[in-house]
Parts: sequence; structure tokens; C-alpha cells
Amino acid sequence: MPSRRYVRGWGALSLAVGAVLVGTAAQSPGGRDTRSLLASDPTAIVTVDGCSAGTGLCSVPRHTVELAGGPVLTGAPFLIDRRVTGPVEIALRTPGVLADVTVTDRRGRRVAGSSSADRTRWTSAVALPAGAALAARLVVERPDGGRIHRDLARLDFRTASAPAGERLTVDFGPEDGRTYGVGHPVTAELSHPVPADDPAARRAVERALEVRAEPHVEGAWYWVDATTLHYRPRTYWPSRAVVHLRSGLDGVRVGDGLFGGRSSPVTFTTGSRIEAVTDIAALTMTVREDGRVLRTLPVTTGKEGYRTRSGIKVVLGKEPTVRMRGDSIGIKRGSRDYYDLKVHWATRVTWSGEYLHAAPWSVDAQGAENVSHGCTGMSTEDAAWLFRTVREGDLVSFVNGYGAPMTPFDNGFGDWNLSWPEWQRGSAFAPGTTVAAAGPSAGTLRPEL
Repeated sequence: MPSRRYVRGWGALSLAVGAVLVGTAAQSPGGRDTRSLLASDPTAIVTVDGCSAGTGLCSVPRHTVELAGGPVLTGAPFLIDRRVTGPVEIALRTPGVLADVTVTDRRGRRVAGSSSADRTRWTSAVALPAGAALAARLVVERPDGGRIHRDLARLDFRTASAPAGERLTVDFGPEDGRTYGVGHPVTAELSHPVPADDPAARRAVERALEVRAEPHVEGAWYWVDATTLHYRPRTYWPSRAVVHLRSGLDGVRVGDGLFGGRSSPVTFTTGSRIEAVTDIAALTMTVREDGRVLRTLPVTTGKEGYRTRSGIKVVLGKEPTVRMRGDSIGIKRGSRDYYDLKVHWATRVTWSGEYLHAAPWSVDAQGAENVSHGCTGMSTEDAAWLFRTVREGDLVSFVNGYGAPMTPFDNGFGDWNLSWPEWQRGSAFAPGTTVAAAGPSAGTLRPEL
């Protein structure tokens, strides 16, 4: 660890959580006690954002590192208690301004943050994770006999380890290393529920789930339920994009007694933009790749009483042969509508059993009449071609129809049926909010000078 160092004209270091000083300095090499940082310390500043010692925690908890008269202490890292959530703040209490602030973790990654308008205070964009060792490089400009003098100091500190217990982890979808269609949303399945009545916890989770696309897209998370989130761009993913998913939850305090744990990152790519648009009224399906028409196929969709759902769906999977039975959708055996068939070249678009598939028994109706029980039927040749052309995540839309609309989440990936404003309302953050990623990143901490 670095040895004790002094910088002329600087104040003693104090650490506060809300209004209560909770940390103590460790010993420097050689066993010398660097300094006690208890609330009884006469040099400590215990008023933060209008909260004072003895009144309990501030309504907006904040960890504060203050420089306030006397030498700056470095050496063995000082401890910030992580039992209270909040960002870390570095405040200058002597005349001058923070000309530059750079905070890095032990791997050299920078932590996002910003300075106040008067440049006397720097605040991290997010709460720091538990068990983090960090170093702050501070450049202070101060008046010195009519001139501006620049001081440089290094401040080493660490956050306390998370207590023992369960950890909140996340499983990302789709699968790592594969290529998908441009309509496939990102999914995040949490190991513990985060209820809607705890918006602060939801914001902590959402901030920690990083989605980075190359090329860049505008996107947002949507809370489907207490353990499931979906992420989608405003429109679709670009063709041939690379999408990186990672969790910054490790060590982050999510709620009372619950901290984040480590989760596996995921990287997937997108292929060309394949869209199959079925005009139910015209009984045709037009398939495009990157805007170019590949084929227009005659089809048949759901008849009266079994209308095909309208809206945008996403390919969920493909099965060369699937057995379809009427009782799977509530048709009783013995009914004239009952069926039990082996169907070939079946492309699934809902979990309830809606497919695009070969229907050689209805070739005469294809392009002329809607006669199916909700699936989209076509010739065996056309179904085989479509099966080979599409992949998971490709877009399948149904327009000019008579059926109920596709629901967003409970029967496949109907995410695209929500408008962008509707989608944004599913986030824990207000629409238009810029969300900084949790934990260290490649971003700069430098104040805007």
C-alpha cells in the first residue's frame, strides 16, 4: 500500500455516510495508526446536505469523502460503510476548485461521475459496489498570492464487503455466441424478485444491466414482472450488429440485506433483417431481406372462430416435424373441427402453438380463403423454403386481419406491439432519463471545465 503522504494546504480526510461517520482508517505499513475517523473527531465535518449527526440517516443517503483543513491522509485505504446505499462524493472544503478528478478501481477502470457547477464537489454517477478498492487522483486549483497554484493528491479508499447471504444474479437471453434475427429482445431473469413497490431497488437493478450494441442503438428496459425484464431498441436491432450484455450487480446493494452477485456476460450477433409480412385479407405473405423482396407466397390463415392474431411476432424456433392436435387448443375429440396431424416445416411464433407450416391439404384455399385453425398454412415447397430462410428472432407481422391483437409478453415475443412511449413507461426510470451504468466503466470522471 502507498505510504502516508502530505500535501500542503489540504484538509484532514473524513468519511461520512449520510450524517453519521461510520468508517475508521486502517493502519499504514509499520503498524502506525493513520487517523481515527469517528464522529468524535474534532476535525470531522458531520453535516452533509442539511443532515446533522444525531438525527439519524439523511433522507438521501450519500457517502462523502471531505477535505477540510490540515494534511491529506493516504496510505492504507480508508473504509466507506456500504450498509447504506448511495453514491460517493468528494468535496473540497478549502478555497479553490477541483480542476480534475479521476477515480479508478484496482483494474484501472474509471468510474462515471460529474462535478458540481462551482467545481467544489464531485459525485459518482452510481453507488459503488461492495468490496471495491478505488483510487482518486485529484487536481486542485487554489489562489496563491494572486496566482493559481495547482496541487495534486491521491486518495485511496475501499468499500466494505457485502455481508454473507443470498445474492441477486441474472441470466441473460438470448444464448451467448449465436446469431439471431433483428427482432429478438434481450431478456434478463433475476434470481430474486424485485417488487414494483420498491422503485429504488428496481432502479439499482436496471442501472446495473448493461446492453452495448455495435452500432449504437437507443433502447430501454421494461419490467415484465418482479423477476423478468426485457430490453429492446426503439426500432429493431441493426442488421449484422454485435450486442454485448453484462451485469454490474456484483456487490451492489439492491435492497434490505440483498446484494448483487456475479453473472455471466453474453454476446450475440444479428443477421440480415428478415421480415415476413402476412396480409390476412389478401391471403399473401411477402418475405423481405434488408428491404428486398425475396418471395410473395399464397397462404391461408385462421377462419372464423379461430382468427389469427394480428400484430408483430418473432420467430421462437423451428421444428421439421410437429404433431398438432385439436385438444391442445380446446377442440374436443369427435368435433368436426378436431384434428390430429403430423405437420412439416413448422416455424413457431407463439408459445400457444401458432406456426407457419406446410399445409398440403389446403393448397386450393391458399391465396383464396382463410380456412386454418389459427396457423398460417402454405404449400410444402414454400414452407420448406421459409423454414430454411428464417432464424430465431426474425420478424413475422400480420396486417389487415380480424383476430385479437398479439399480446406483448405472455405468448411469445410481442414486445414490438408496444409503442416506444408505452415501452419507456415500463422502465423504473422516467422516460428520457440518461442512466449511467453501475460500477467502473471506461467513462471519464473529469469535470466539465
